[in-house]
Amino acid sequence: MPIDPALPFLPVRIAVLTVSDSRDAASDRSGDLLVERLTAAGHVLAARQIVKDEVPAIVAALEAWIADPEVDCIISTGGTGVTGRDVTPEALEAVCDKTIPGFGELFRWLSFQSIGTSTIQSRACAGVARGTYIFALPGSTGAVRDGWDGILAHQLDSRHRPCNFVELMPRLREGA
Repeated sequence: MPIDPALPFLPVRIAVLTVSDSRDAASDRSGDLLVERLTAAGHVLAARQIVKDEVPAIVAALEAWIADPEVDCIISTGGTGVTGRDVTPEALEAVCDKTIPGFGELFRWLSFQSIGTSTIQSRACAGVARGTYIFALPGSTGAVRDGWDGILAHQLDSRHRPCNFVELMPRLREGA
């Protein structure tokens, strides 16, 4: 995945949302790993929050960040499984104007290399809501590595060729 060194790096302002009934700031290893990865890449941690696996709580956090001009992108971790408490995809569906089906498809393909057929239990997904990217990753550190290292590190790098999500940011609100 080529990086064009002639192009400038444009840092993205990213909010990190952990969705969990059991994690807190001291035990949020996936959120910590995501913050470590995105800041090491040169991006800005715009905000961070932990919410329970409840659609209204997730939607409230997403809506606040979607409305915040200092947030370009939201990455969540957790709540993407198939159990009754896993509701992150439903919360994204409630706020997104457009979905990005290829994100979940590519995530599961990459994840298959690590965990085999168990990846079928993931409902990793993504979309755009009023000009803000939202990516939902599963809650394990392995899933954060697969999602960040395999997809987001490249697509959130303005120098990545042949194309990337960053170059589309100015046009995300067209037609709104």
